[in-house]
Amino acid sequence: MQFKNKPQLKGIVTRLFSQQGFYLQMQPDGTIDGSKDENSDNTLFNLIPVGLRVVAIQGVKSGFYIAMNGEGMLYSSEMFTPECKFKESVFENYYVIYSSTVYRQQESGRAWFLGLTKEGQVMKGNRVKKTKPSSHFVPRPIEVCMYREPSLHEIEDKHRSRKSSGTPTMNGGKAVNQDST
Repeated sequence: MQFKNKPQLKGIVTRLFSQQGFYLQMQPDGTIDGSKDENSDNTLFNLIPVGLRVVAIQGVKSGFYIAMNGEGMLYSSEMFTPECKFKESVFENYYVIYSSTVYRQQESGRAWFLGLTKEGQVMKGNRVKKTKPSSHFVPRPIEVCMYREPSLHEIEDKHRSRKSSGTPTMNGGKAVNQDST
């Protein structure tokens, strides 16, 4: 494939401002929470389109992706996996909500959402309701960028021995190569 390393996806560098009054942030060690500091580099995210209304949310500074596991817990992932895909929907109040494309409530089928508490802490996805302020974000775009598509195939080839158990490795702390334009 001749286009393998050419950036082909148009995404944005943005800050995600929660209706709770915090910017979503990913600290260098991969910790995800909210910050009141709108100028922090830790609040910058790459929103990379990976499907129809589906995005990967990657911390610009850390290089980690935001992911949600089978218990609804958010974690940072060094590699792009299916748990890193979030459906991006515009809610009726013009806020944007992000739901896991992999997990949802067993009985009701209700989606699991990215959310922050009034204290700026991440919530379990299965506790976040799409009608509540905890799940509502306003993207504050900084710039449009071109990205290489995150590839699940590359992961399987390189890390065949590292079976994805669905259990996140929290706070790995090791920086990954950043795609720059």
